[in-house]
Amino acid sequence: MVNGEEAISMFKSFSDKPNIILMDNQMPIKSGIETSKEILLIDKNIKIIFLGADINIKEVTLSIGAFSFWEKPFLIASLIDDIKKAFESYNSL
Repeated sequence: MVNGEEAISMFKSFSDKPNIILMDNQMPIKSGIETSKEILLIDKNIKIIFLGADINIKEVTLSIGAFSFWEKPFLIASLIDDIKKAFESYNSL
């Protein structure tokens, strides 16, 4: 994505919505937090895994409905485990 607006527009255009989104906060026009809020209004069941360099936004991301928050840098194997948990959580709905 180039920016948050594009991410929202693209999400709306998908006939088959993704189950999981990896989201960063640092985007032009709309931050990842703003973008996540709008996407969750469209589909409250989407699992957003937030990836950020600023640990100070962790509480906010989780309070708006993000599935999890990963502070950069992180181990890719750990992220993959979290993606698996998100799929399991999504499939149990």
